[in-house]
Amino acid sequence: MGLLDLFITASMPVLKVLLVTLIGSLLALDQIDILGEDARKHLNQIVYFVFTPALVGSYLAKTITLERMAMLWFMPVNILITYIIGSILGWIVIRITRPPSHLKGLILGCCSAGNMGNMFIIFIPAVCKEKGNPFGAHEICHTYGLAYASLSMAIGAVYLWAYVYNLVRVSSCTSSVQVNGSTICSKLSGETSEYKGSCTEALLNSQDCSISSDFSDQYKLPCIEPQGELKFVGFLVGIVPQMRRSVIGENAPLRVIQDSASLVGDGAVPALTLIMGGNLMKGLQGSQIKLSLIFGIIIVRYITLPLLGILIIKGAIRYGLVHSDPLYQFVLLLQFAVPPAMNIGTITQLFGTGERECSVIMLWTYILASVSITLWSTFFMWLLA
Repeated sequence: MGLLDLFITASMPVLKVLLVTLIGSLLALDQIDILGEDARKHLNQIVYFVFTPALVGSYLAKTITLERMAMLWFMPVNILITYIIGSILGWIVIRITRPPSHLKGLILGCCSAGNMGNMFIIFIPAVCKEKGNPFGAHEICHTYGLAYASLSMAIGAVYLWAYVYNLVRVSSCTSSVQVNGSTICSKLSGETSEYKGSCTEALLNSQDCSISSDFSDQYKLPCIEPQGELKFVGFLVGIVPQMRRSVIGENAPLRVIQDSASLVGDGAVPALTLIMGGNLMKGLQGSQIKLSLIFGIIIVRYITLPLLGILIIKGAIRYGLVHSDPLYQFVLLLQFAVPPAMNIGTITQLFGTGERECSVIMLWTYILASVSITLWSTFFMWLLA
């Protein structure tokens, strides 16, 4: 593949995201008002509880087997490393830029959580379709690439909702305490006498769903994370041969279940992108985010993380921790160079904090992603060759 072909291949998925984002922004205009604030919140709940779990579960069931799990054990470790390094770099950005307290969780999330799913699901098959790609025949490249992308999506989603969700939750609660602490804390203290600390301590220490559901009613927060069950089912179907034969394949007796889950899951990416576009219009109208903050996140995601990722993956290859498939190594390297996860916008929407700032961050990071991913992909392929 020539540089121009690679540039076109890398740019297409990002351009698709930007075009759908533009549609979401147009639908959110006051003159049209199809995707207003209430509509975005309702659509966000559907994405959270229905589309995303179906997408992850169906892809896992279709592409993950026990043999592939044994072969791909380093990928969860690699994604964890990206989160750890990204969090450290995000903390440095916070120390330098000194943003408002309610944005600290958002900044850490954008620096640590990359788009481990949607970009790979679109980008890897597109690379495999190109003539002269360095990863072998199209059918083999596409099959293995989809398996790598699906596992990346599932593991990335687990880390995202376990880590970034709670980062934004804590920072939004801290901000709420500073702005209107007496009201919220009095509400919590009225529900239970178990907690004697501050509102933040009560929420952090709370394991009682009845307390957090009261708080979620006020701030539209879900009390459960539904994706874990679907991921587990997807893994189970994929790795148990009897279940796989019953659900996966053209002749499987229960293939309608897989087909239905895939049909529902296909709505996740466009719905997420439309929501991001609607929030972007809101952000452009009233966001006061610092340019230094956006610049810091871009430096972390598109310069520092990829450079450190090269050192980590080359070291893992040298010590035999990663198997020799160049496509697998390419995916591991690319996990350090992707833009922030789009689901961060979903999380800010759920908590009602940092929505505008998140939309502006997403706009600039995804505009630059086409150039960044193209350049890094070219370098990674040369490095692996």
